[in-house]
Amino acid sequence: MTVLLVEDDRLLAETLVDALQLGGHRVRYLADGLEAHASLDTADHGNDLILLDLNLPGCSGLDVLETLRRHDRDTPVLILTARGAVEDRVRGLDLGADDYLAKPFALDELEARIRALLRRRERHQMLQVGPLRFDVLAQRFSLADEALSLPPREQRLLACLMRHAGEPVDKARLAEEAFQGESMGDNAIEVYVHRLRKRLSDDGIALRTVRGIGYLLEAS
Repeated sequence: MTVLLVEDDRLLAETLVDALQLGGHRVRYLADGLEAHASLDTADHGNDLILLDLNLPGCSGLDVLETLRRHDRDTPVLILTARGAVEDRVRGLDLGADDYLAKPFALDELEARIRALLRRRERHQMLQVGPLRFDVLAQRFSLADEALSLPPREQRLLACLMRHAGEPVDKARLAEEAFQGESMGDNAIEVYVHRLRKRLSDDGIALRTVRGIGYLLEAS
């Protein structure tokens, strides 16, 4: 996941960048409100989550948020602010922020808020790879606008591959993410992949074996 951190306190920013990277996230960092405004004034800004301070040089965090929400209502925004005034927080929420966290805060609380926002986002997410679509909330697949009915294990495997579309996923990761808690050997995964490949190969979707690495799902 790519996190954009907009924070002018250099020491705090360095701490947050280190913590987020240790959590496995890619982090972009901006310290200036005008830079953040320019970066987010486009639909393809490329961020999965935004941590936004309100008191920024050049342009306030509220102005940055308002600009973002003109064209992007989905990317989660967590406001980080030292401001104590209730009206600032209310204004941020009214402009489309998803949550706020008052400074100083514990890193554990920040990480918990981030996990909650990402869970909320995923529940309303639609994944798509070429003509293949997955409605995460409804747990339904469709292929070329036709409903795609799959057994439960194949559903879980395909959902995992779609979340990692465009990158090879090894068997260990598939076993962990798609079959949590189940005893799932390599041979069983190969069988499910083979079945999925037969269902998808003639419809503009390729499920490839990357030797020595894993499986790659992409539009053919």
